[in-house]
Amino acid sequence: MARYTGPSTKIARKFGEPIFGSDKYFEKRNFPPGQHGLAAKRKKSKEYGTQLKEKQKVKYMYGVLERQFRNTYNRATRMAGQKGENLIILLESRLDNIVYRLGIAPTRAAARQLVSHNHITLNGEVCSIPSAMVKPGDVVAVRERAKSLEVIQNSLGSAAKYSWLEFDPQTLTGKFLNAPVRAEIPENINEQLIVDLYSK
Repeated sequence: MARYTGPSTKIARKFGEPIFGSDKYFEKRNFPPGQHGLAAKRKKSKEYGTQLKEKQKVKYMYGVLERQFRNTYNRATRMAGQKGENLIILLESRLDNIVYRLGIAPTRAAARQLVSHNHITLNGEVCSIPSAMVKPGDVVAVRERAKSLEVIQNSLGSAAKYSWLEFDPQTLTGKFLNAPVRAEIPENINEQLIVDLYSK
């Protein structure tokens, strides 16, 4: 499936925040890209534009394209609770995101690549589907032959600790303890804007 593979700083500048993680280039030029970047920052956005921008930001953040994002939203609407919070929790439960949160990969894009290249196991079996949903109690681990990969070794220890995840750095094995609570997810997302956009 196609996905965005262009410059990440350009996208971060478009949204005005480092949505792909720490970015030294964004810190130097934290205004929209293009000839009229600074002027665009001052321009007021209408309600629809604000809602669309928030949806696009979340899509880029989690590396999901439109149809997959819409399907995830539809699934969130069928769950008990608030649609917006359900959407974020479902996105957080993706295998590539769990690999990133555990600190096995430095970015979600790198985590997606590790999964698709058969370096990650889910409950002891190789899983090459980045969008696979991880359920509470599931175990995510690095395959034995991939443990020495430079990208994994360099990433270890750099991730924050999350209450819904448990990780053993010796065996490179993590466990998804429970679905996260929205307040615990650190991403700067206003999910209500996305709900309002899809409710039109």
